[in-house]
Amino acid sequence: MTQILAILNVTPDSFSDGGEYVDADAAIARGIELRDAGAALVDVGGESTRPGATSITPEEEQERILPVIRGLVEAGVEVSVDTMNASTALAAAEAGASVINDVSGGLKDAGMYRVIAETGLKYIAMHWRGPSDAEAVYDDVVVDVRTELKARVAEMTVVGIDPSRVILDPGLGFAKTAEHNWQLLGRLDEVQSLGFPVLVGASRKRFLSPWGENPAERDGATAIVSALAAQAGAWGVRVHDVESTRRALEVQAAWENGRG
Repeated sequence: MTQILAILNVTPDSFSDGGEYVDADAAIARGIELRDAGAALVDVGGESTRPGATSITPEEEQERILPVIRGLVEAGVEVSVDTMNASTALAAAEAGASVINDVSGGLKDAGMYRVIAETGLKYIAMHWRGPSDAEAVYDDVVVDVRTELKARVAEMTVVGIDPSRVILDPGLGFAKTAEHNWQLLGRLDEVQSLGFPVLVGASRKRFLSPWGENPAERDGATAIVSALAAQAGAWGVRVHDVESTRRALEVQAAWENGRG
């Protein structure tokens, strides 16, 4: 069954839930709730990647997330860490995280691949051309994303990252228009043809605004995208609202089982 990664932003400024879980105890309690609701992984992030977000130092990022990671691991929750910084990835690994989720795909910090190779953790590498508000220009977005992810994987292999530990993310919403996002979803098989598990991160993003003016109103649309992504063979989906997506995935699985 498609894995659910639950988003847990320990930030004051994330686009949807910024400020809700800046207190470590509240964040740990929320992470346990997300696990109990059906998340396979709780993805802890300490720096917002929304358009226009203020950059923070790795030290500040670590102050925010490390107590949360330790608390969740102690509670038996499997944790991934959402970071572009190699030093944070290493500190998170030492705190017990089992997956590094890097929205820059290794482009932000040249030391990231070395950390992944040395720790042997699973590595989610997203397609990235810079911040979310970078210009979205593609000849064919699916072909371009596939080509650029393939180049990232080639570099990972040279550094010594085990390819069996790599998961790819096409980077919905990052320097991409709504049309680009829908093309990537509709042609997800072309990204999967690289031979790696694929993560889809559509949750509450702006391209779903026709089905909800405010981010939290987009959970229904997110759940539908999650079910369709599962039908298309996605390894995982990254979401804010675990329960609605879990139910959608259960319905999708029941549908598939009905085929016999």
